[in-house]
Amino acid sequence: MLGRNSYEPEELENARATVKKQLADWRSSGAGGDLETSYFNGLVLALDRPFVHRIRKMTGKDTNPLSEVELVVDSLIGNGGRFDAGTVVKYQPEKSVLGLAPGDQIRLTADDYERLAAAFIDELEKRSAG
Repeated sequence: MLGRNSYEPEELENARATVKKQLADWRSSGAGGDLETSYFNGLVLALDRPFVHRIRKMTGKDTNPLSEVELVVDSLIGNGGRFDAGTVVKYQPEKSVLGLAPGDQIRLTADDYERLAAAFIDELEKRSAG
């Protein structure tokens, strides 16, 4: 698939609906503890997948929700779940949604995922329109 620099409104609305359902299912389950981390760390991978072909020009090299999700996903897949800011993005924890510092263990909660997913989809929408 070719790189993309925009997404259709239907794609973004589908992502929002999916996140809403995931959160509702979780909150009605009564589960918690370590399962919460495993569940929401995994959901970040699922959140990223439909939009994985976004190009660097769209994502940017600054700290924003698109680059943050990219770094979180890369860290979950290739760094044992420890946050790695890498060298491409000029990452600044104070400008991020989650506030992770390099070396932090990624342990997302439902609230973390909700904030990150909303910011990610909103940023995709903003950059798709511009």
